[in-house]
Amino acid sequence: MGLMGKLIGGAGGLAAVGTAARDVAEVFTPSATRRMELSAEAQMAALNQLGEEYQMAAPGGFDRFVNGLNRLPRPLLAFGTIGLFVYAMQDPTGFAARMVGLNAVPEPLWWLLGAVVAFYFGARETWYFRNRAPVVAEASGPASPPPADNAALRDWRGADH
Repeated sequence: MGLMGKLIGGAGGLAAVGTAARDVAEVFTPSATRRMELSAEAQMAALNQLGEEYQMAAPGGFDRFVNGLNRLPRPLLAFGTIGLFVYAMQDPTGFAARMVGLNAVPEPLWWLLGAVVAFYFGARETWYFRNRAPVVAEASGPASPPPADNAALRDWRGADH
């Protein structure tokens, strides 16, 4: 046993000094390991709570009805626009009268309609952007053609000797 071991009091004393030093150090600098453990515990608790929220057996009639309503705006806008063209060709005077009526709509109402449509489709596009699958790069580079048989290179490398 060395001099330090005799002064501290053997292996048990050395372990006590090490523990004391660690405890004093953690007062000034928090333990990174403990911080990571606490972060992982908090994340798992949040994930477990989220998982419990989505453990419904099957959507009821009202849920299916609302899901159906959520799918209506895009087809209605698309087919409604095509319907306006058909209506303009079928009844040009009626179409012109309705367009005059639309011209009487105040500008702030048009801005409001634009904002509602933009936020609806913008939120939808953002959802798809955030939930897209990651792009995986190819492991190898582009395929190169096999080297051509070159007699000069063979001679230079000494392959014909």
